[in-house]
Amino acid sequence: MPYNFPMRITTHTIKEYKKKGKKVTCLTAYDYSTAKVLDNSGIDLILVGDSLAQVVLGYENTLSLTMDEMLHHARAVIRGVKRSLVVVDLPFLTYQVDSKDAIYNAGKCLQAGAHAVKLEGASEDILKTIEKMVKIGIPVMGHIGFTPQSVNALGGNRVQAKTATAAKDILAQAKALEKAGCFSVVLELVPSEVAKLVTENISIPTIGIGAGINCDGQILVIDDLLGKFSDFTPSFVRKYADFAKSTETAIQKYISDVQNGKYPDTNESFFLAECESEKLKSPNLN
Repeated sequence: MPYNFPMRITTHTIKEYKKKGKKVTCLTAYDYSTAKVLDNSGIDLILVGDSLAQVVLGYENTLSLTMDEMLHHARAVIRGVKRSLVVVDLPFLTYQVDSKDAIYNAGKCLQAGAHAVKLEGASEDILKTIEKMVKIGIPVMGHIGFTPQSVNALGGNRVQAKTATAAKDILAQAKALEKAGCFSVVLELVPSEVAKLVTENISIPTIGIGAGINCDGQILVIDDLLGKFSDFTPSFVRKYADFAKSTETAIQKYISDVQNGKYPDTNESFFLAECESEKLKSPNLN
């Protein structure tokens, strides 16, 4: 049964959480029914993440995902949400090359009903693009540390900022994103001490994934949390269910019931009215 959560979560709400010391809860979603469950459960923020590429579409990494694919799934998620803040990832090459294209693609997300977009990185060009987006009313979530769209340049899924010098660089990036107008920033695969340093030195919320307990909020891929995606499981993931195993068990039971004539039963079937059924017995039916 859905909880009664009357207040629509906004980017302002998320920033207020940090001031109040309230943790921000975030999960990904890629379809209507999952989004509806998350929204009814009281999740603060739903990210239509580019992890869609791997866990839903079966790509090797996030780089193959297109804007059309992202928008298709974003619209489905948005239809299922009444309260949560919906943020959409901008796919690889939809914002890095040209700021006009970036603004256009971000605008398409908002036209679809999203409340904000997320961009990876904090290079000079990315920061300028974020500034332009924010100025025209497009809320932006930043993302630093391990950035999946740079997986090839980073040499794989590796923990970032493992030295004091690199930690200071991450802090500088976070401050730059804050100055550019981001309402929050994702910290991915960084040591807990680094996340703590960043969290304590910027005014916008930090959302951690593989970044320890000290962030202002946490995000996980829903398919990892539910044990649905079985190709690999990151070490920082806590599985709250084993969807893959329980689903296999259910399907095997279904197969058995069908093969043994146990499904469907009379309660799961439809029947003619008795008078019509009798007519079927007539020798003049043909």
